[in-house]
Amino acid sequence: MSAREHAHDVENPHAGQGMVLLDIGGDVGALVVQMPRELLDQEVEIWQDGPRPTETHLPHVAVVDRPVERGSVPSLVFPHLPAGRYRLAPKGSPRARLVVDVRGAEVTEAAWPTRLPR
Repeated sequence: MSAREHAHDVENPHAGQGMVLLDIGGDVGALVVQMPRELLDQEVEIWQDGPRPTETHLPHVAVVDRPVERGSVPSLVFPHLPAGRYRLAPKGSPRARLVVDVRGAEVTEAAWPTRLPR
C-alpha cells in the first residue's frame, strides 16, 4: 500500500460507501460536483473566490464513486460551506478549474469542466 493510499484510508476509510451527512442551513450550504471517471481517487481543493491562498493546507476531498439509483457516479462533496463564491482545483494546482456560487441552506450541484477555463 502506498503512502497516499494509506493517508486516504486513515482520513475516511468509508468514503463513497454510503450517504453523506450535509450540515446546511442559514448561510451554510453544500457543494456536490460530478467528476470524470478518470479522476477517481484524485483530491480537489477549494478556497473562497480570489487568488489561491499560499497556505500549505486547503480544505480538500477525494473523488469517489458514490452510489446512485442505477449504479454509481464519480463525485466529490463539500458538506459544509459558508455561502459565497468558491474556486476548485486539483490538489496542489495553482490554477482553478471550476468556479461555483454556493447558496446558504441549499445543495449546489456542478459538473467538472472537461476543458481548462480561459
